[in-house]
Amino acid sequence: MKKPYVIGITGGSGSGKTTFIKKLMKGFSDKQLCLVSQDDYYKPREKQKTDAMGIKNFDLPRSIARKEFESELKELTEGKTIYRKEYVFNNELMEPKMITYKPAPIILVEGLFVFHFKKIFNLFDLKICIDAREDLKIIRRIKRDKTERNYPLEDVLYRYEHHVSPAYDKYIKPYKEKADLIVNNHESFDRGLEVVRGFLKYKLKKI
Repeated sequence: MKKPYVIGITGGSGSGKTTFIKKLMKGFSDKQLCLVSQDDYYKPREKQKTDAMGIKNFDLPRSIARKEFESELKELTEGKTIYRKEYVFNNELMEPKMITYKPAPIILVEGLFVFHFKKIFNLFDLKICIDAREDLKIIRRIKRDKTERNYPLEDVLYRYEHHVSPAYDKYIKPYKEKADLIVNNHESFDRGLEVVRGFLKYKLKKI
């Protein structure tokens, strides 16, 4: 099997990564693209670090099963199919599904720390960063955590101030300068989406 073209996509929490990727994936089949999300490699809740207020901090590189993430991603690039249970952030309202990562000519790898993890970063042929204003990221985070993870508003705001924002400054923002492409999502990422979609179509013709 020919080595796949691997693309890393990062950005702060609430920057719009998930929405951007969902819209991007609509234009392609699973035989063309495979999406791997860092979110499905979180360690169990009991292994997460607890802060001074007794709140679990999921916004740290150590919260990810890094070696497992690296190993399975490498296997995928070598043509192996990966099976993994979806991580639902302890939301009792959600039933975890089994996820199948199938080899494809282009592999998208998305997550907060995918640039921070050196072995994963070195796999990328293209590095994309989704950027957005701080106020927009907070609003999106509130909407997501209340709806998808069943977190109370005060909990969401606490986590953003004490976990999310410091993690962005330390583990995500410093790597923006290493991105090959920065997609601004202050108002809309449509132009950036069009550029990336066009590039993927071009690469698929060449592979």
